[in-house]
Amino acid sequence: MTDITVSNEGHVKESEPVAVAEDQYPQPSPEFLQRKIYFLVDQLRKMHAELPENLQTRISYDLLTELANCVLNDSIFVIVKALMELQHETERHLIKMRTQVENEYEFELDDWQAKIKDPEELLHILGLMKLKHSKKLVESDKKIVEILDQKVNDQQSTLQKAGVPGFYVTENPKEIKIQMFLLDFILRLSRIKYEPSK
Repeated sequence: MTDITVSNEGHVKESEPVAVAEDQYPQPSPEFLQRKIYFLVDQLRKMHAELPENLQTRISYDLLTELANCVLNDSIFVIVKALMELQHETERHLIKMRTQVENEYEFELDDWQAKIKDPEELLHILGLMKLKHSKKLVESDKKIVEILDQKVNDQQSTLQKAGVPGFYVTENPKEIKIQMFLLDFILRLSRIKYEPSK
């Protein structure tokens, strides 16, 4: 296939195909990758040492090595950061949703206080409203927990599909805690620049 270019005079002419340099994105050497893995494992071991002892035993050095191999490619960092941004956006939405439930109660309270002048009747209505509001808050909180649980499952599934070791869908709080530490490790690694010694 030939490219067509337009000269300054406006004439159309054919030109030779433009060759794209094959070394535009050179592949790192095996030695470079091996040094980087050693560096990443060393960083992960330092992070691992900061954990409480009962958690250290749950995260093996083999898992740390697998994690180091996994993050050689920066795409895992991109995935984790995108998941964290999505989680923060969800949390902001849920906080806004709960605040809206609380504000509705305040508006309704003000409305009844303006309408009812009899203190005994007002006290009765306010008691009923408080009960109604408490039930609505409990329902809202249950819905928030369900949404957060689903978000955790979605994140676990995404990271498992991306091949991140230690991630699988679980509702076990201890396993989720381990996964949270692994996520923290990945985020901390994403902020460390590997500078190969020359």
